[in-house]
Amino acid sequence: MSNPIGMRIPPKIGAEGIRQTALWAAEAGLDILDVPQLTPEVKQACEEAGIGIGSVDAQQTAKLLSRDDSVREAAVTSVKQQMEGISELGGSVMFMCLVPEDHTLPRREGFAIWKDTFPELVRHAEEKGVYMAIEGWPGPAPYYPTLGCTPEMWRAMFEAIPSRHFGLNYDPSHLVRLGIDYLRALSEFGDRVVHCHGKDTEILHDELYECGVIPATFGEKYGFSEGSWRYTIPGHGEVEWSKVAVRLDRLGYQGAVSIELEDHRFWGSIEAERQGIVKAAEHLAQYFK
Repeated sequence: MSNPIGMRIPPKIGAEGIRQTALWAAEAGLDILDVPQLTPEVKQACEEAGIGIGSVDAQQTAKLLSRDDSVREAAVTSVKQQMEGISELGGSVMFMCLVPEDHTLPRREGFAIWKDTFPELVRHAEEKGVYMAIEGWPGPAPYYPTLGCTPEMWRAMFEAIPSRHFGLNYDPSHLVRLGIDYLRALSEFGDRVVHCHGKDTEILHDELYECGVIPATFGEKYGFSEGSWRYTIPGHGEVEWSKVAVRLDRLGYQGAVSIELEDHRFWGSIEAERQGIVKAAEHLAQYFK
């Protein structure tokens, strides 16, 4: 089975505009683009380049977890409208990371707000044929307030909302840095995966000795790091993509594997970003093509 390989749009590549970005992505052999928003212009640019739409970013997700009822209600209305727009333009995956606007909000309290807010959104997603894909980035230190970044939270969330229209963006890089078995997570929750990020993590063992699993006191040595780990392109970290591909195949996953470029070695210039995307795609293509 073959999965489309694509990318989230890195900043320097994206600065060239959607038409150039889509043309370059197609030339680089990518199949899809994850886009910040889906507009007629974005759709046309992708169609002209012969490239598909992967995920579309949800806007205002932090406000969905506000303690303020009126802020939440306005955000729900906005996200519903976004779903309608995505659906009308042929998109189906809405990407979101559930980081509350108040980073000190305890996850348990955030979960109670989520449980109250999201059933209505999921019903709308079902009506519009949209699938929500939540990413497990734990959020900013020191609070790590994101909902849905660990198996204990996924279990509670999927029990509260059994609908497949509320699902996972599987990104093993976050699981590796958190010390969570990324393959076991697929075994338990793989049927809820609606999108996948091609991103990896290297565990920095000398730094792990220095500062343990908490963020480094005096600053990390690398970009896209908190001390004892660093995000990398696929193939430069701990993830065995061959095993991920086998498990996703067994689950019947037919969605995209989309490169999320967060690697200090392939950052800072358009040439570096392009090189990182191409290297990542070559590595992933060994297993997903």
